[in-house]
Amino acid sequence: MDGFEVGGGTLRIHTPELQLRVLRALGFSDEEAREQFGFLLDALSYGAPPHGGIALGLDRLIMLLGGYQSIRDVIAFPKTSSGGDPMTGAPAEVDAKQLRELGLRRQ
Repeated sequence: MDGFEVGGGTLRIHTPELQLRVLRALGFSDEEAREQFGFLLDALSYGAPPHGGIALGLDRLIMLLGGYQSIRDVIAFPKTSSGGDPMTGAPAEVDAKQLRELGLRRQ
């Protein structure tokens, strides 16, 4: 609407053939795809139903209808332009215990 996206949707991959094509396009050989994603390819071979949805951008629509310049003026809990969340303080420091649990370390 007036150059703003107010809705979008998609159908998820639901056939092993298409999933394998995507993995090939990402640079996986058939063997690598089978080794790393065989569980998914096998599950899809059982006939997973198509799964799709749509998300309406009501916040954008309200912004346009209200004549606001920024979507942050109409959403309840806006994030900053850097992705920070003033309500929760995210992103926050991760403590050493959490990093150990994940097998990660600071650089």
